[in-house]
Amino acid sequence: MKSKNKIVLLIISLVLITFSCNKEVKQRSDLEIVRNNNNRKSYPVIKMDSALAITTITKQKIQELLDLSTLYTAGNRDTEIDSVIYAQMQSYFFEQDSNRLSSLLLQLDSLKVQTAKVGNISVSKEIKGNDTLDLAKFYVEYFDFRNRLIGSYEKTAHYVLKPSPVKFVKEFKFYFVDFDSKPKKDSTSVGVTK
Repeated sequence: MKSKNKIVLLIISLVLITFSCNKEVKQRSDLEIVRNNNNRKSYPVIKMDSALAITTITKQKIQELLDLSTLYTAGNRDTEIDSVIYAQMQSYFFEQDSNRLSSLLLQLDSLKVQTAKVGNISVSKEIKGNDTLDLAKFYVEYFDFRNRLIGSYEKTAHYVLKPSPVKFVKEFKFYFVDFDSKPKKDSTSVGVTK
């Protein structure tokens, strides 16, 4: 009888050991994301042509802003860490205006987005009068808390590169002028004609 109990206990302990050895996928914690995202130089210093470098940096800045935004919408919005996250999000904009973020945060809130991933991106210049606008058109995929796809959306961001000269090095600071800006209509509105 004692030997049967020992065998049963041994089998149960082996089963428990086998099932307890599941290796979980390590995800970045929210604090790690907040700690590492800022609007300072965070891209690798390698040689690449300027168009590729601008595209890479733009995609990275868009992803960082979306990461901070999803983290902010997941929080209570009344804690100290939420105010730090909000200040970091505003540092990505040339003019720190709360209206620049409101439409993005409203969309993330209404869709209950947990994570976002930037997809295809194309960077272009558009000439309007005497001004040259730097635009980035990109696709973003939103996922819920179960990592299921909510949807894929096409967005446009207007950005600017401001010179930030360092001795003997040509560097720029990246800022968004407008995020998810809607293109203006080319035609006039339809009205009553005589």
